[in-house]
Amino acid sequence: MLAGGTQVRKEDFGLLFYTMQGPRLYFLSSGQFLDATFFKGEYSLEQWLQIQNEAGSFSQDHVREMKKNLDRLKEKGVVLEC
Repeated sequence: MLAGGTQVRKEDFGLLFYTMQGPRLYFLSSGQFLDATFFKGEYSLEQWLQIQNEAGSFSQDHVREMKKNLDRLKEKGVVLEC
């Protein structure tokens, strides 16, 4: 889920986050791994990853890297855990 005052949009490289705190831009090189609709908060990251894992969509290395990058965005207050 996005923190208040934060917007996200899809770009060719992945996702671009803009937050009013600063203002600041954050880039997430996610490719097709995540899209902006993920941040509506309908699924937790773990639930979403389980769905993707069952579909065989991504390698475990890719999943670990994305989790690490999302944790960084959480630490910066850009995204919130639902």
